[in-house]
Amino acid sequence: MKRTSSYRTNMDSHFKTFTELNTTELYKILKLRSEVFVVEQNCAYQDIDDADLQAIHQLIWKEEQLIAYSRILPPGSYFEQLSIGRILTASTIRGQQYGHLLMQEAIAYCQEQYPYQSIKLSAQQYLIEFYRSHGFEITGKGYLEDGIPHIAMIRDSK
Repeated sequence: MKRTSSYRTNMDSHFKTFTELNTTELYKILKLRSEVFVVEQNCAYQDIDDADLQAIHQLIWKEEQLIAYSRILPPGSYFEQLSIGRILTASTIRGQQYGHLLMQEAIAYCQEQYPYQSIKLSAQQYLIEFYRSHGFEITGKGYLEDGIPHIAMIRDSK
């Protein structure tokens, strides 16, 4: 599924299954995830996992550059609830509201494809207010995931 945002020029948003991704798209996804989650956050962990195979991959492109990404996992595949994970924006475009756009479109996709389902995410704790601004609320206590403080957050279906 492709969406074009009219208020952002030269920007496209795509939602694709693993099998719909071409090799260049997959390479750019894995490269950007590695840049953010492994190198930038100085965290050695197994980023590539079997969840990628069943995920819907959200890609936001600007002028042929992958600038934002998330993956959506159906209920029961990762968490009991529908989930959004691997949420990121490229360091070169941070502060320009693309993270908010990414979340708005991911939530809209979830509501279209999985109506009446709550959405869960494992949030890095420093981003709690960002996720709250998109309707997510804390559930449970904080925990370490790959050495980084996280907390579970849920957005109830509306």
